[in-house]
Amino acid sequence: MTSPSTVEFGHIAEAAARLSTAQRDGVPCAPVRDLIGRSDIAAAYAVQSRIVADFVAGGRTPVGRKIGLTSPAVQAQLGVDQPDFGVLFSDMNCPVAEPVDVSRLLQPKVEAEIAFVLSANVDVEVDAVTVRTYVECGVAALEIVDSRVAAWDITLGDTIADNASSGLYVLGDRVAASELPDLTAIAMSMAANDTVVSHGRGSDCLGSPWAALAWLANTSRELGSPLRAGEVVLSGALGPMVPVAPGVTYTATISGIGCVSISFTSGASL
Repeated sequence: MTSPSTVEFGHIAEAAARLSTAQRDGVPCAPVRDLIGRSDIAAAYAVQSRIVADFVAGGRTPVGRKIGLTSPAVQAQLGVDQPDFGVLFSDMNCPVAEPVDVSRLLQPKVEAEIAFVLSANVDVEVDAVTVRTYVECGVAALEIVDSRVAAWDITLGDTIADNASSGLYVLGDRVAASELPDLTAIAMSMAANDTVVSHGRGSDCLGSPWAALAWLANTSRELGSPLRAGEVVLSGALGPMVPVAPGVTYTATISGIGCVSISFTSGASL
C-alpha cells in the first residue's frame, strides 16, 4: 500500500508528541507536515500507530476502524487519490440519549454515514460484493470528526497521523445485512435542529459504502491488522461535514436504514 518512509524516527516521535499534547491540553497544535511531509503515507501511519499504542497502553480499548477521505471532492481538495483510516475506541461511542459534552472536543464537525458491524474476521481479499458476507448489519451513524491541528489546516499526512481526524461517533437504527437496500442508491439528509445542513447519496462514499469497506478490509489485512468479528467500521461520509454548534441536535435520515441523532451541550462557542 505504501512505500517505505525516509522520515527519521525522531521526527515520528516528535509528531506524535505534538498531536498527543494538543489532545491532552485541549489546545490545537501546528500541523505535523514539517516533520513528516505532506504525503509520506508510511510516516503518517507510523505516527498514528505510535499514538494508538499509547492510547492502548493508557487503558483505552480499540473497537473498530473509521474510513476517511472517501469523497471525491475531499480527495481533490487534499490532492490524494485514496481514502485513509483510523482506529475507533470504546470511549468514542456516544450513548444516543445523552448529550455530548462539547468540552471533550477541540474543533468538531459532524457527518452522516453508514456503519457496519462485522460478523466474522476478514482474513482474505474481498471486493464490494464478497465483503457483504462478513457483515452482521448496517447502521445509521453520525461521526463527530475532530482535529488536533489548528484551524483544520491539514494535508494527507497531517490527518492520517492524527488518527484520521477521529473524534466520537453515535450509532442509530440498524438493519440486518441480508435486508440492506442498495447502498449505492441510498439518500441521506442531515438536519441541525430543524434546518437541513447536509445531504448526499451512497455513491458519494467511494462509489458505495461496500467499496469503502472492501478497501479497508484489504488494506488492513495487508498491514497485518485484519478486521475482526464484532468490530464497528464507519465507512465514510455520505455528504458534506458541518461544524458542530453547542446546544444543537443533529439528526440524519438515511433511506432504507433509518435515523440517528446526537445532541451537544450548551457552552462556549467552539
